[in-house]
Amino acid sequence: MPASVNELVDLLDVEQLEVNLFRGGQPENSRLKRVFGGQVAGQAVSAAQRTVTDGKQLHSLHVYFILGGDPSIPIIYDVESVRDGRSFATRRVSARQHGEVIFYMTASFQKDEGGWDHQDVLPPTPGPDEATSMLDLVQFISPDGTEQWKQEWGGFDMRYVGDPRPEDDPSRQFQPVVQRMWFRAAERLPDDPQLHRAAFTYYSDFSLLGAALVPHGVLISSPKVQPASLDHVVWFHRPFRADEWLLYDQTSPSASGARGLSTAKVYKQDGTLVATVAQEGLIRPAKRPEDR
Repeated sequence: MPASVNELVDLLDVEQLEVNLFRGGQPENSRLKRVFGGQVAGQAVSAAQRTVTDGKQLHSLHVYFILGGDPSIPIIYDVESVRDGRSFATRRVSARQHGEVIFYMTASFQKDEGGWDHQDVLPPTPGPDEATSMLDLVQFISPDGTEQWKQEWGGFDMRYVGDPRPEDDPSRQFQPVVQRMWFRAAERLPDDPQLHRAAFTYYSDFSLLGAALVPHGVLISSPKVQPASLDHVVWFHRPFRADEWLLYDQTSPSASGARGLSTAKVYKQDGTLVATVAQEGLIRPAKRPEDR
């Protein structure tokens, strides 16, 4: 994963090989055994956006992670132009490695339109300056892992809030899982809304599945867990910048059958709801070291 914002921008800048055919590179010096799912989704978003040229903006994406990606070779993205209408456009993207499909995405684009407007309210939450740096949290949990963390996640600034509700808060009775964190790109990004959507999509796969393990007192990085993203959905509601603070307000309504479901609302600091995210993933209890 990218260690800097420049590496993130380069990673999301897929190369066009032919009409509707693109190639995504891999980050240098990554220690991951398989490609981070957010990278595949972010590159697929970049490829799909390159094929919509009439001003329509990405408003939703639905993806399935089929096979773990190989970080040692590029990924080929084949974009199918399903429909181009007056108000909406639809794209289907398949990602391939070693002759196999590892990922599918369907994305919908819409021209700017007016209409009714309402949103949920930003929940009472400590601001990013009051939250705990994820680097400090990693150093506390695993002091030997800080350099690897910088190498893998240096492109983002992340601040962990957790569940800020008091123990006697009645909302805990009907919503037992709340996990919140602030995030943004670590440096200023170019003024391209398409890049900001791709960067957001990249990050959105980072912590969401971990919310499904909060009630069980297990970290997603624990050797007790065999995790994998299965499907992932993002709905974009309003404009935002990925280099300005965004609150990732996560919860998990259910875990069963070795799968966990997590959902999240994403807010700007001024309270604007900019996106909703959902993900189901594998959270299988690992029985053998090789499962992890």
